[in-house]
Amino acid sequence: MSVLLIGGSPSERSRSAALLDSVSQHLAARGTLVERLQIRDLSPQALLLADVGHRTISQAVDLVARARVLVVATPVYKAAYSGVLKVFLDLLPQTALKGKTVLPLATGGSPHHMLALDYALRPVLQSLGAKHILPGIYATDAQVTSIPEGAYLVGPEITSRIDEAVNVLITETLRPQHAQSGRFEPVHFSQVRCSV
Repeated sequence: MSVLLIGGSPSERSRSAALLDSVSQHLAARGTLVERLQIRDLSPQALLLADVGHRTISQAVDLVARARVLVVATPVYKAAYSGVLKVFLDLLPQTALKGKTVLPLATGGSPHHMLALDYALRPVLQSLGAKHILPGIYATDAQVTSIPEGAYLVGPEITSRIDEAVNVLITETLRPQHAQSGRFEPVHFSQVRCSV
């Protein structure tokens, strides 16, 4: 697995989940498979008691360990990321994000909480050893609007920013190493054919 989408909202339907859906669609359109982890689906008791041996918690920690890229989405409450996300991040080993690229996403009622990505979430991701944290994407309620079916619609400005972030993920992180270096894959001597 390469990409893990982590939903940090306590609600089943939320604006931050809509951002994750949009990222998932953009990645799928580029041929990238993703897995999804909704923290609200983990055992609440195990989360609160820091029971890392609990089946749901250990499976979630394994998903994080196998991922090369994490996309973390959260609503902003009281100028910080959600409590359920905080509890989960606290259960991860100190180097859980070592060598990983992270794209943080957040939603909030107004632009005033935009800095929660940089001043609340980014330091925690860095302390867990993330190799590269992309510039976060913050969306207000006006940019992710509710529609009558009970879902949310991501506006064009945020969709464009998500497309740019996905492009960076694919070209700089998910692309094979030999393509990044501009060199061909090594060829074993036994496969070399010469004609004179």
